[in-house]
Formats: sequence, structure tokens, C-alpha cells
Amino acid sequence: MENLKRLFDNNRALVEQITRDDPDFFSRRASKQEPHFLFIGCADSRVPIETLTGVAPGEMFVHRNIANQVLPSDLNLLSVLQYAVEVLDVKHVIVCGHHQCGGVRAAMGEANHGLVDFWLAGIRDSIQRHKEEIDAYATDQAKFDRLVELNVLRQVFNLARTPIVQNAWKRGRRPLLHGIVYDLKDGLLRELVLAVDGPDKVRALLEANRRSVGD
Repeated sequence: MENLKRLFDNNRALVEQITRDDPDFFSRRASKQEPHFLFIGCADSRVPIETLTGVAPGEMFVHRNIANQVLPSDLNLLSVLQYAVEVLDVKHVIVCGHHQCGGVRAAMGEANHGLVDFWLAGIRDSIQRHKEEIDAYATDQAKFDRLVELNVLRQVFNLARTPIVQNAWKRGRRPLLHGIVYDLKDGLLRELVLAVDGPDKVRALLEANRRSVGD
């Protein structure tokens, strides 16, 4: 219970600090949300994206799952994406992976992990698609790090193929798609691909990173 109490204590202290500087901060945000970003990230507790990026409440719409997957069968993700793009009109959709990702690590091994193995099937497919490239890395850590990056690129590609994003591009409302990776060891975000904003960019991404995002 001590850890739970700490959450409430921290919340009250934060609210007091914010309202001391800006008394109307929360009331302004209670009326509506106008986020600039949709963030699709891993559920890992070590990646507190609002803290890492310094955004204020209301700036970022967030969806998180194991290993930051964008699956065509995931109605949760697709519902979030549709609301963000068609209702909130976000300008940027970010897929963020992170090094030392437990989901990616699990997909690399042969152990049975139960239900989550179904969720990680796409990552295992990426391992097979890019086996020659991954095997060329000298250490297991380097292979692990590269697969994290390949996974992010694949999910950006998957996003670009959703009818939600493609229809938005046809209407001229263009959410920019970005792929980034977070390094737990130094706390920094790094870009993998930025500003994918239409079918031509998707094709260019595919050609430039054919071994990365698949066929």
C-alpha cells in the first residue's frame, strides 16, 4: 500500500505545483483535447513517453501494447488510430520501439510463452525475412538491437497500409508517420524514419529499406 499511497501523494504535489503557476491549467484541458501526436509504443514501464518528451497533458494521444505492434487484426489499435486521425486530426503518428524490449527478445527465442506467442508472430516473421542481415551482426546484442529497429520500420509500413491512413492521405489530411527508437541505456530517442506522408514516400521507404520492412 505504501507504493500506492506514493502515487496519490505525487499526484497532489504535481497538481499543486502546476496550478500554482497556472491556475486554469486543468480547467482549460477539461473542455476538449487537441493532441498534436498519436504515439504508438510498447507497454514497457521503462518508457514513460510523456516524461521523456516533456509534453503537457493534452498534447499526445497514446496507444501502447507489447512490442509496439500495428496489426490489421487489432481492433483496439485501429479504433485508436481512426479516432486520432479522423476526429482529433493529429498531424503526427509515431511508432516508438525501444532497445531491450522484452517482446522482441521473447520472439527471438524458442521458449513457449503462451498467449503472447500469437501476438509476437509478426516479429518472428521478420526474423525469418531478414535472417541473413541479422545473422551478419557479430554479437547477440547487436542482433537484438537491429531487430528492434526492423520491428519499428515494419510497423510504420503497416500503418501506411491501413485504409484509415490511406484514406486520410487521399483527402489531403496528411498525418506524418514517424519511426523512432528509445535507448534505455542513455535515455535518448533516435529517429529511424521521419515524415512519411503519402504512398510515394511509402514506396521510397520500401525501396530504401527493402531488407528492413519486407516485401
